[in-house]
Amino acid sequence: MVTAIVIPIICLYFFWLTRKEIKEQDEKWLAVSNVREESVLTGEIKSIVEEKQRFYYHRFIYVQTLNLQTDTKIVTAKKKTPILKDIKIESFTVGEVILVYGCWVGNKFFFSHYEIEKR
Repeated sequence: MVTAIVIPIICLYFFWLTRKEIKEQDEKWLAVSNVREESVLTGEIKSIVEEKQRFYYHRFIYVQTLNLQTDTKIVTAKKKTPILKDIKIESFTVGEVILVYGCWVGNKFFFSHYEIEKR
């Protein structure tokens, strides 16, 4: 009699816990492209690496890594975009001079907004 009551309660609890975790991960996944715009970096694109990475189970992100030649050194800048059905991927070309707005995390610069500088 006790098992007929306790087992469904345990199953419902774990179902509720799993749904809560999935909801939290979905919010983090959608927020991955929102980067605080604390600083500005200007540089010429030297190389581009684009890849698809798994974020959480069936959620993926598109990561674009740019090596920018600034006035003093080469900086690694990353742009992360959650992969949705109506995703629009920006395309970069080597040799463009761009301004990227974002923040530093360690020695990498993460950005979400950029402008192509006209020469």
